[in-house]
Amino acid sequence: MRVAVLTREYPPEVYGGAGVHVEFLVRELRKLIDVEVHCFGAARAEAGVHAYSVPARLAEANAALRTLGVDLEIAAALAGADVLHSHTWYANLAGVLGSQLHGSKHVLTAHSLEPQRPWKAEQLGGGYQVSSWAERQAYETADAIVAVSYGMRADVLGAYPFVDPARVHVIHNGIDTTLYAPARDGDALARHGVDPDRPSAVFVGRITRQKGLAHLLRAAELFDPDVQLVLCAGAPDTAEIAAQTQAAVERLSGLRSGVVWLRDMLPREDLAQLLTHATVFVCPSVYEPLGIVNLEAMACETAVVASAVGGIPEVVADGLTGLLVPYYAVSAEEYEAGLATAVNELCADPARAATMGRAGRERATHEFGWDAIAHRTVELYESLLR
Repeated sequence: MRVAVLTREYPPEVYGGAGVHVEFLVRELRKLIDVEVHCFGAARAEAGVHAYSVPARLAEANAALRTLGVDLEIAAALAGADVLHSHTWYANLAGVLGSQLHGSKHVLTAHSLEPQRPWKAEQLGGGYQVSSWAERQAYETADAIVAVSYGMRADVLGAYPFVDPARVHVIHNGIDTTLYAPARDGDALARHGVDPDRPSAVFVGRITRQKGLAHLLRAAELFDPDVQLVLCAGAPDTAEIAAQTQAAVERLSGLRSGVVWLRDMLPREDLAQLLTHATVFVCPSVYEPLGIVNLEAMACETAVVASAVGGIPEVVADGLTGLLVPYYAVSAEEYEAGLATAVNELCADPARAATMGRAGRERATHEFGWDAIAHRTVELYESLLR
């Protein structure tokens, strides 16, 4: 069996959870089957990885059109693959067209849904209609759809009611608990200005509406004065969001000490140290199909405070590995107060937070291993080829 994985992100150009998913899934799939990767961006040295740039004549076009230009390049190169597996709308249309051109089966993984992310119109303008159209074509025609959580499966069937539920299969995201593990060294804290003697709440994510950073910055005004807020936050979607975040961080820094903002993507070793030494990891997302970053924190033995949205409750066991905060059916102010209360509760009881952290690592290790996820994925491929 030959499988072509179609993705915008692939190392070293990874900026989000979908890219992390593809990186580790491909690594495990290659132990089982023949896999090639077709990705966006600069040429890679890795064998079996083919990268594609935006066609020159589309270099100044809307971002959505640039994406479709790359998809056309990829679709033309997929002859001979038995299964095409596309990830996110960025690569979905390559899967649709490649399947039609070459007679391959098309599997897509639902990491997010365009109808659930209307704020992307700020980033793409009219291109948001194009991205929504491209995604819809994929859901109409894919031979199988992988949802990364049961919450995501429900979202797929709600957003696209024409999809046959039998085509939607739940295979959770995973975590490599050897790469993400407790890192007891503390040199990264000193380099990044984090005080090891103060409790800390850490956020890791892109600066986008989806990740709920604005909620967290307002909630932090209610944090106990001893609690540090460490923001590993960069890659803003738009200049407007960047400016709003800058203003909010400056306001918060004027009200309290211990606000640390790290804007560049950190090496995995540094991130593991920050997570390990944090009292809590905070995930204030307003939309999250699964939230792989929560698994990363849990694997580092860190308690999690997270919004109860999407697939997050399938990862964070409320009261056992962290605390879930209601987001729906409450006001923004009530949600932010809930975040602050949960953070303060665990930071005031570090022994309880540490117990939750240990339970989180055990859960990540036993329930979200990539090897099992790869085997389930291969079983799905094989079922389509029978």
